[in-house]
Amino acid sequence: MKLSIVIVNYNVRYFLEQCLKSVFQALDGIDAEVFVVDNNSQDSSVDMVKEDFPDVKLIANSDNPGFSKANNQAIRLAKGEYILLLNPDTVVEAQSFQKSIEFMDAHPDAGGLGIKMIDGKGNYLPESKRGLPTPWVAFYKIFGLSSLFPKSSRFARYYLGHLSADENQEVEILAGAYMMMRSETLKEVGLLDEDFFMYGEDIDLSYRILKGGYKNYYLADSTIIHYKGESTKKGSLNYVRVFYKAMVIFTEKHFSSRFAKFYSLFINLAIYLRAGAAVLARIVKSASLPLIDVAVLYAGLFYIKEYWEHNHRFIQGGEYPAALMQIAVPVYIFIWMTSLFFSGVYDKQVRIGQVLRGIGIGTVAILVAYSLIPEDWRFSRAIIILGALWAGLSLLAWRYLWSIISKKPILVSTKKDLRLLLVGSGDEIARVNQLLKSNLPHMSFCAWVSSDGNQGKDYVGILEDLPDLIGVFDIDEVIFCSANIPAEQIFKAMGDLHDFDLEFKIAPPESQFIIGSNSIHSQGSWYTQDFNSIDKAGNRRAKRMLDLSLGLFLLVIAPLIMWFYKQPFRFFSNVIQVLFGLKTMVSYAPQADATDLPPLSPGLLNLDLALNFNRRDEGIKQQLNLLYAKDYDWQKDLSFIWRHRGSLGN
Repeated sequence: MKLSIVIVNYNVRYFLEQCLKSVFQALDGIDAEVFVVDNNSQDSSVDMVKEDFPDVKLIANSDNPGFSKANNQAIRLAKGEYILLLNPDTVVEAQSFQKSIEFMDAHPDAGGLGIKMIDGKGNYLPESKRGLPTPWVAFYKIFGLSSLFPKSSRFARYYLGHLSADENQEVEILAGAYMMMRSETLKEVGLLDEDFFMYGEDIDLSYRILKGGYKNYYLADSTIIHYKGESTKKGSLNYVRVFYKAMVIFTEKHFSSRFAKFYSLFINLAIYLRAGAAVLARIVKSASLPLIDVAVLYAGLFYIKEYWEHNHRFIQGGEYPAALMQIAVPVYIFIWMTSLFFSGVYDKQVRIGQVLRGIGIGTVAILVAYSLIPEDWRFSRAIIILGALWAGLSLLAWRYLWSIISKKPILVSTKKDLRLLLVGSGDEIARVNQLLKSNLPHMSFCAWVSSDGNQGKDYVGILEDLPDLIGVFDIDEVIFCSANIPAEQIFKAMGDLHDFDLEFKIAPPESQFIIGSNSIHSQGSWYTQDFNSIDKAGNRRAKRMLDLSLGLFLLVIAPLIMWFYKQPFRFFSNVIQVLFGLKTMVSYAPQADATDLPPLSPGLLNLDLALNFNRRDEGIKQQLNLLYAKDYDWQKDLSFIWRHRGSLGN
């Protein structure tokens, strides 16, 4: 047997599906076997492989033993002359395996081979070729010198920036996303070191291949997509910690004890520095807009207070008490900010109507509370009204100015509808088009581009016309039907369109999912017939707002109504849990297998309350849950709660 492919999967079912489709297309004419080792995924990955890819040799672990152990499980069973470690979040070209095998056959000194990788937007991934991370190489990378001097043979050695990405050449370290090795090499140097749970194992094995007298090569003749998801986000604290701890293990294993102690101290310092920088960056990014709003609101209310105090309220002398600016105004601002948040004002893009709605709802809440508080705290309705006018005008004005200055449209008059180009042909392009129409309510334009050069009346052009079509039709997103287009053509098109500000997505054949450059971290970027709207940020907020509003209302009236329930204190406990987010008012009907549903907290009321006891079978509950997840509406929640209010104490 020529080739054994090993794919370790953990909770990326839809990427694995696309990966396997591309793998089997690329194995045409090659004597090969494919292993999938699943590390206890909870997203039905195992069932998908069993049903759709019966030729795969599946190893389903009951726990997550880590990347190294999982790969070794399959390698020990592999019969191929070459072993390829492949990530599940990859798409390979039709000739990737053939070209890799031909290169290895032609270079008997090659122990390992990596490949040219691009991300989901067509950008070259520098980790396709890497140098040995010695202490100084790691120092240059961690402290940014490699970014400042990306072509330097000294400072950019971590990614070998001085070597061309478009030429086959000898390298030191291979990337575990695509790592082809000779079986005889692995027998000599050993399998992956299982001390590495995740990250670093590819560096360690690459270095052992070099120490074993073999060479590692980088193949630029073929390209794969690597979505770079793995199981941790690259900017997360967990990634920083796990990755650099792996570097410590590597150093202690391969360098002298003196170097290892220095490197360990240095790496631990880097962990804290990077972790602190990551935390600070996230805080600044998430808090910048709200903090600006708070400052603008407080400054405006201060000058409104000064104006009203001296020109209307206390013309003959006097002033408002200090509590107005120290307590009352901060409370007003807090209510406005809360209302703005739940109106979606702090999303990536905000509509003018969202800002006005948030200010309007907050103002009504302030005025209602104002009418109920003691007279001593009712300072001035006029300041509240004028403050609301200031809030609406100022928050819109500074966002508008910032949009002009930064050229980032954070404020839009209406939600921008998507304008798409769908590339494919035949029945497949029609199928994907129907999938999009069913699940993209904000799609204003979708034109077809022929992938086979045959232009019918439904097509606006052919694949070679894409650059012109994107400009003419002001396109936001290009979707490729992979059933009609070879992977290498997709990659080439993505490269040609690199200068356009676009999203690229791939629709695997017969799949209900369209996978794109950001999908690895978010279910919201999949288009699916099954569920759509419950995962949207606006619906999440609406559901939480309903929980908070009803929870507070029930908490206020609890002393009066809790005694009508058989378990009054259970009712009270349920309300408290809703307020703290431990439960939600309405949730799914309990299912034996609900792993594909977007997650929700346990419900005080479950959807199966709407069913008779003799109809509560798994099939009906599944359909009920899917319908709820796809078409969430907080008003339907409210109606459901009213109909089943007698169960709130259960």
